[in-house]
Amino acid sequence: MLNLRGVDLNLLPVFEAAYEERSLSRAAARLAMTQPAVSHALNRLRGMFEDDLFVRQARGVAPTPVAELIYSHLRDAMSSIREAVTESRGFDPATSRRNFFVAIPHPLGPLMAVDLRQRLARSAPHVRVEFSTRSRPIELEQSLRDGRFDAALDWLSPVGTWSERVAFDEGLVAMVRAGHPMLRQRSLEAVLQSSEFVSLRRRVEGEYASPGLSDWERLRARIALEVSEFVEILMVAAASDLIGPVPFSMEAMARRMFDLRPLRAFPRTPPIPIKLLWHPRRDADAAHAYLRDQLCASARAVAIGRAAG
Repeated sequence: MLNLRGVDLNLLPVFEAAYEERSLSRAAARLAMTQPAVSHALNRLRGMFEDDLFVRQARGVAPTPVAELIYSHLRDAMSSIREAVTESRGFDPATSRRNFFVAIPHPLGPLMAVDLRQRLARSAPHVRVEFSTRSRPIELEQSLRDGRFDAALDWLSPVGTWSERVAFDEGLVAMVRAGHPMLRQRSLEAVLQSSEFVSLRRRVEGEYASPGLSDWERLRARIALEVSEFVEILMVAAASDLIGPVPFSMEAMARRMFDLRPLRAFPRTPPIPIKLLWHPRRDADAAHAYLRDQLCASARAVAIGRAAG
């Protein structure tokens, strides 16, 4: 059995950062260390665990199976220690220097990120947040479990058990270019029989499980083209006679920037909850709770503001 007296516990945050960042340079920046210092610490850990721990790849490093096993036990312990220290000191957003990584796959994710940065600049100027606004981050579930993502905001709940709260309700409206021949049509059946659609490609199987999305899918519209992003739907609908589903939060933008109009024949979908999700081990983290409040406020401000615009 390993004797903890011979273990330098200061090395464990280095291991954690290297594992979560998958890059020694990013781990060094996160820890305010030099890259040689990070490499030296990992060499000491390799000797301790008698394993390479990380192997170099074309871009960054990848953990070995031994490193995966170590991290699976280490992550909850490190989180508990941080929470204990945070609670003992009290969380002060004005002085905190916490770092977070948030995934916002919603189509207005970049604008939500900008709004959050502005909020934090006023109330928590030293808190640093990085963002992924990919339409579906690779290995989202694993990244939330590993701590590489602190939270994710989307209508698509990742597989597993997560803590969550609804940030705001979204929905879909059918839109077409100004002057479209179906704008005067009041019969949904007539529109479906004589029109074709541009649709959003599913990111993963089972994405349309929520009522609002499943209602749209049950229309069984004739899909002429599938695209990857909602902005592409706006572009295609503006340049053709194809009908496209547009989120409520983007309707005003679609009118103003793409000259699109809603089809009266289509009922608006039931609410589609946009959820903020995180790992339950972060529930008691005061800094994380502060981030959640600010992120939900930014999401509502951008989405509802755009819908009203």
